[in-house]
Amino acid sequence: MAAEYSKCEDCMYYEYDEEYGVYACIMDLDEDETARFIGGTFSDCPYYRPGDEYTIVRRQM
Repeated sequence: MAAEYSKCEDCMYYEYDEEYGVYACIMDLDEDETARFIGGTFSDCPYYRPGDEYTIVRRQM
């Protein structure tokens, strides 16, 4: 992602992938959505759900 702030950073579905060592969207994106996500132009994501570290940790437990 670009260095600027994006909504992905506070989304419930944006998690750290330990295997690859990067943050990524865990939703099953189609090919076009994946290209927009990687290119940093995924500003109007239909899957966006606000979350903070507490919400995400509760979901992972």
